[in-house]
Amino acid sequence: MTMMHTLTPTADPATNVDDVARLLSPDGERIADSDLDPWVADIDADALRGLYRDMSLVRRIDIEGVALQRQGQLGLWAPCQGQEAAQVGTARAFRRDDFVFPSYREIGVNFVRGAVPSDFVLAWRGEAHSTFNPYDINTATPQIIIGAQALHAVGYAMGIQRDGTDQVAAAYFGDGATSQGDVNEAMVFASSFRAPVVFMCSNNQWAISEPVTVQAKFPIAGRAPGFGIPSMRVDGNDVLACLAAMRWAVDHARTGNGPAFIEAVTYRMGPHTTSDDPTRYRDKDEVERWRRRDPLARVEALLRAQDEFSDDFAGEIAAEADRWGADVRSACLSARSKDPLEIFDHVYDEPHVGLDTQRAQFAAYLDGFAEEAATSGGAR
Repeated sequence: MTMMHTLTPTADPATNVDDVARLLSPDGERIADSDLDPWVADIDADALRGLYRDMSLVRRIDIEGVALQRQGQLGLWAPCQGQEAAQVGTARAFRRDDFVFPSYREIGVNFVRGAVPSDFVLAWRGEAHSTFNPYDINTATPQIIIGAQALHAVGYAMGIQRDGTDQVAAAYFGDGATSQGDVNEAMVFASSFRAPVVFMCSNNQWAISEPVTVQAKFPIAGRAPGFGIPSMRVDGNDVLACLAAMRWAVDHARTGNGPAFIEAVTYRMGPHTTSDDPTRYRDKDEVERWRRRDPLARVEALLRAQDEFSDDFAGEIAAEADRWGADVRSACLSARSKDPLEIFDHVYDEPHVGLDTQRAQFAAYLDGFAEEAATSGGAR
């Protein structure tokens, strides 16, 4: 397989969102695809329900995160509503010992990799540097710098080669990151050294307020072959297609064939972050069109058509989602605000003279406030 489901050079990638590989129609009808079908031949009704469960819980975590930020409990939140299939489907294709490098929006990836409730909120609350130990779930700290994680993933993959093992690394980024030098430079290195890495682009149509049509007049997946990297363009709201695509990409990388690239065409239903107002640059009709492509609804429709989605199952998922929401909220509200000087803890593995100097300077700065308060109190 080299490259598939891409458009002609004159096509507009934003208005051709249906020119993608898919296994589930927006209405939940199962579609045959000779390239993708072999990669999900084992997915039965139980597995489909598992994928639906994961997406449902991720959506509930996301809803809670937005609410906590609006209530002043988090400094920021990057919503993922609408992108659950692209995140859950692809993340389910990895082995536990593979290493994933996400951006700041991959709530579903972190969930699948094993993140616990506190892992979703402590960093956004400012109580932890990176929330979880990356080696506990083989997932790097979510990257804020746009596209930087692509370089990190390639470096890790080159380390895998030197260790002589068969793990795979993967980098997640958005359509906006493909305009960054880091992503393109990472693909140069990955291709040159045949690194076992997968580049996963979630094309959610908007890089903050800039539409993808400004950045790409040709499908983003069409760029990778220019670096000698095979690519696939799939429906990012189809969890089955996303699972199949990543299984293909992971197998390609794991078996010594070098890097692979996936463009998952999806949509960010909410704001870029909670500091953004998408109504200033997006048409509400566009949002409603994508709402009808909801990734959870199409899996539910397929399962109902197979008589595999019961009221009892729906109730179980709702109850579990509520538990996750409550646990995320509890982890946020019960977090202990650290002593200001603790910001210097765990920055380096070993003592560092420069850091000691900074700690002393910051301590003196904080003492200045205490002296000012004491002076002010005496004056009264």
